Amino acid sequence: MDFGPVLDGFGVVLEPTNLLYCLIGVVIGMLIGVMPGLGPAATIAILLPVTFGIEPVTAIIMLAGIFYGAQYGGTITSVLLRLPGEASSVVTVFDGHALARQGRAGTALGIAAVGSFIGGTVSIIALTLVAPLVAGFALDFGPPEYTALALLGILLVATVSSGGRLKAVIAACIGLLLATVGRDGFTGAERFTFDNLSLADGLDFVPIAMGLFGLGEILYNLEERHGAVQAPTKVANVWPSRADLRESAGAIGRGSLLGFVLGILPGGGATLSSLAAYALEKRRAKHPERFGRGAVEGVAAPETANNAAATSSFIPLLTLGIPANATMAVIFGALLIQGVSPGPQLVSQEPELFWGVVNSMYIGNILLLIMSIPLVGLFVRILRVRATILAPITVLITLVGVYTVNNSVFDIVLVIFFGVLGYLMKKFGFEPGPLVLAFVLGSLLENSLRRSLLIFDGDPIGFFTRPISGTLLAVFLLVALLPPLRAALRRRPAAPRPDPAPQDTKELV
Repeated sequence: MDFGPVLDGFGVVLEPTNLLYCLIGVVIGMLIGVMPGLGPAATIAILLPVTFGIEPVTAIIMLAGIFYGAQYGGTITSVLLRLPGEASSVVTVFDGHALARQGRAGTALGIAAVGSFIGGTVSIIALTLVAPLVAGFALDFGPPEYTALALLGILLVATVSSGGRLKAVIAACIGLLLATVGRDGFTGAERFTFDNLSLADGLDFVPIAMGLFGLGEILYNLEERHGAVQAPTKVANVWPSRADLRESAGAIGRGSLLGFVLGILPGGGATLSSLAAYALEKRRAKHPERFGRGAVEGVAAPETANNAAATSSFIPLLTLGIPANATMAVIFGALLIQGVSPGPQLVSQEPELFWGVVNSMYIGNILLLIMSIPLVGLFVRILRVRATILAPITVLITLVGVYTVNNSVFDIVLVIFFGVLGYLMKKFGFEPGPLVLAFVLGSLLENSLRRSLLIFDGDPIGFFTRPISGTLLAVFLLVALLPPLRAALRRRPAAPRPDPAPQDTKELV
């Protein structure tokens, strides 16, 4: 591996402008993590218009900082207020708040900061080593391989979604349908435009993302978040003791590895990684009854895993052009808006951007470790600001932001439409993530599929004759058929037991 571009990437990161935006991204991410409900995907969607006047590498460094910064921000309220600010911090509530009630809130926050730093750093080192290999392997990808990869990505996101599986599949199908709006790239025919010129070029990603994640989340949270926030627990003795570090060392190591692997998988991400890491530690523990009552490993494992996963989820985005989760889909849209096409060529054609973004995560993790504890008091005070004050300001910023993208009133209408749709989806248990991911991958899937069929003269068997696409489609079929087969086996009635042979009456005498 040539480490020249890697070192050049540090030169990019250490430019004052990029350092400043890295700091801004991390601070915004921590703020968003503290505020329950909004999340990094919504924040990045709302801030997309802000990135237009910034250099691509600077913009992506800031957006990446928001993503992994939010993972630790959610820890603060999980520990102090039993209120997870981010979905990936839900598991931290169990033992983090129990430690806080025992007067060890500082220990919980300190071990979470250390675990987050180690997990993120280990994942970045692995990303540095693995990403170029994945990109080199992906150079062999053609239309059939991208078709199979897009199909598998959409299916995995749908099956691993936090909502119901059927609802996630329905949301993904809606996303694929929305991706077909506009002129056909092969024939020029208009599809689902209803003679509206504004729809002739298809739906823009920005109003969809800002509507579903921004406006939709705000409307939903206004309804759900009511009641006063409880008084926060006081923080003391922030740095964990040697005994605590020794006790959680194994959990941090396992969480780093598990988070890195699950973060790469489409649909995995920080939330699934934190759940899996917590479950693993509880299963391995000699005294599992300690979990939920203030086990330090119960904080260290999920916090390490979610930060490792947040970093490793950049691998499929930057090297394959496939977003692994909803936040990556929004960052994917930001890259496209900046004129950057994520994929195998990115490492060789845009080395400054690729290694600048990757190496900025080293700096961002150090900033997180330095700032996490001193700013706790500030973050807790933000929770006292009423949602009725924050929500109108955020809605106004969203609408003004989306208008400035194309100076189009139609985009404002789209944001409102998708905002209402996002609210209704959350209300009825549909996750917007699969819809956005399917919309992003829809164009890639359609174009690759049609090109592949031209290559194979319309014969779909050709997909299975190529090693990579055949393997990916085999995995696709396995993932698709496994749940119904498992459900059918569960419903199968057990074989009736034979009646016991009648006993001879002579034996009873």
